[in-house]
Amino acid sequence: MMMSKFRDACAALALLVLMGVAADVPAAGPDPTLHSAAAAQRALAPAARLPRAAFLEDRALTAVRLSPGGDQVAWLREQGQARSLMVLPTAGGAARVLVGRTQARQLSWSRDGRWLFLHAPRSLAMVPVHSAGGMRTPLGGVEQRQVMKVDPSQPAAVLLRERVVAGDGERWRIVRMDAQGKRSVLREDAHWVLDVALDAAGRIVALARFDGDHDALYRVQPDGRLRAVLRLEPLERVNLLAAMDDGSLLLDGNPGGNFRRVLRLEADDTLRTLHEDPRHEADLDEVVLDPATQQPVAASYRSTVATTHGIGAAAPVLAAIARQLPGRDIGVQAAGASSTWLVSARAATLRDPQWYLYDARRGGLRRILDAPAVAGQAPPESQLSRKVAVSYRASDGMQVHGFVLLPPGVDPARAPLVAQVHGGPISHFRPGFDGVAQFLANRGYVVFQSNFRGSTGHGRAYTFAPQGDYGNGRVQQDVVDGVRWLLAQGIGDPQRVGIVGHSFGGYSTLLGLTFQPELFKVGVAGAPPADLGWAMRWLVMSGEQGDLPDRSLRQTLRALSLDATEPATRARLHAQSPSANAARMRRPLLVMAGAVDRTVAIREVTHYVATLKAQATPVTLLVDPEGGHSPVDPIPREAYLFAMETMLQRHLGGPVPEPAGQRLRAYLRQNLRVAGPEFAALAQPAPSP
Repeated sequence: MMMSKFRDACAALALLVLMGVAADVPAAGPDPTLHSAAAAQRALAPAARLPRAAFLEDRALTAVRLSPGGDQVAWLREQGQARSLMVLPTAGGAARVLVGRTQARQLSWSRDGRWLFLHAPRSLAMVPVHSAGGMRTPLGGVEQRQVMKVDPSQPAAVLLRERVVAGDGERWRIVRMDAQGKRSVLREDAHWVLDVALDAAGRIVALARFDGDHDALYRVQPDGRLRAVLRLEPLERVNLLAAMDDGSLLLDGNPGGNFRRVLRLEADDTLRTLHEDPRHEADLDEVVLDPATQQPVAASYRSTVATTHGIGAAAPVLAAIARQLPGRDIGVQAAGASSTWLVSARAATLRDPQWYLYDARRGGLRRILDAPAVAGQAPPESQLSRKVAVSYRASDGMQVHGFVLLPPGVDPARAPLVAQVHGGPISHFRPGFDGVAQFLANRGYVVFQSNFRGSTGHGRAYTFAPQGDYGNGRVQQDVVDGVRWLLAQGIGDPQRVGIVGHSFGGYSTLLGLTFQPELFKVGVAGAPPADLGWAMRWLVMSGEQGDLPDRSLRQTLRALSLDATEPATRARLHAQSPSANAARMRRPLLVMAGAVDRTVAIREVTHYVATLKAQATPVTLLVDPEGGHSPVDPIPREAYLFAMETMLQRHLGGPVPEPAGQRLRAYLRQNLRVAGPEFAALAQPAPSP
């Protein structure tokens, strides 16, 4: 959540000209990449209208992992509200069920490949691969126990972080727990330890921790004393990947530079870059290590155009894989001395990645996990929309990144345009599959996703570029400028433009309807803070972030000029807020929220809606009575899409929504706290039999 003042001088020049373009937006010629993509999409057959349910199902397979020896692949298969653990031998043969039902959401292999660790929200299970048995340990609780990582120095162990109450204070303990449950305390510290690196003997040789007002990287001496290596600035981060035999440390992060990249901290503490984005526009998204040598073999960047690069001797392997999977976002997992690689192929049009085994000796790809009984029924790729990476100049000249989804078989100049704003705002849109965006595109809307300044993924300088201007100012203007740039490119009907978003995106939606009503005709806001200053203060003091032992969020907000515990910042944000300017708000609005949201207080949402209702602004409020910050259960999730589609269709056109089933109608009837004209019929009691 963030934004600043739209300057009076710019407003004075805001003459609407060709296709709704403001005079303060720099003139731009046709974008050849965008126009080529638009022509290709328009030439396709129109997509079949898919049912809402096609966009509600989770990925059929999650956490697919190759064993360190390359002989097995393990994965979690979705089964309603739970999952099953499956294992497949890579040499051939049938998959087998290892655990029939688990709440785990992530899995990892032990270093020896004989155990699987299943990470659930409240427990960690250790499951033997070749025998019965195993054990489970609770997570969370008073000790706030968390899994940090698999211990790379032991055959089968994990590293845990635990809280230790010490008088009126607390300390933090790093514990090794092996697959039989044996525990060894490796270190106890007065500060929150973010990450650790271990040498081959299992000793902690480096750690990153939060030192009260900043993060810092230390080397740990043999006697346990710390030697400071790096003091990190706000939004500088390091992840400790491996400790090498020569005393160097393998890292990923952005200290000493703008972009996140693969780094080596030499034994003499010299910091050296091993790999960074060749395009110089994206942060590192993922680095892959050889499990045998702990050396980096691949690096992926996914903020604009998704690319994966091999490092060192692995470069030709990645190049060969990329040649066989053109146009895909490639991810890999290496298997040490084995020639077997696990490859994932992703795309904006693929809900589920396609999985392959690659034989580095023979150079061939073999598809796995593709049977319908395994992979499930995903929306057909041919019926989904291409996602085009774009860059445009904002009205102050800064280059801003984003994406556009173009529906197949639709003339984009005549289609309604929806700006979808991401949450955070310390977040960003990626080039992969987005269920909400694809749902809207399937209904014929062009969807614009701006990674406005302040977003992550494009370097630290890009994130800090707003300089605190998160009200009706520079960040919001990036979204507005992007919409007007698209209209000038002939993308979207300027009379049918809407704005939607969740959390900070919901806040941007309220800003757009309040301050740019000539552009945005309707809005859908999920969990929106109506006063960013109040909301940020509540989040730090009382909300979910207030419970975290790592208090670095406050330091980050202060560096971003967003620390609303400071009265001047809070007053500035309040003056620019939708709440303080509610009298200007007249466009139709749908608001959706969770009654037990600990990120955005429900009382802030309901107070804002009550203010709008009292002044006769057309507004609808749908509250999930058991929902948190985002809907999780099937019916609330379907209600979210149904309500959004209903609102947009009523004001922007498009196909009439698929009728609500009996359970959905009952849910809406019960939870529409305020029903605008679009939902009046659904809020009525069911007729008597």
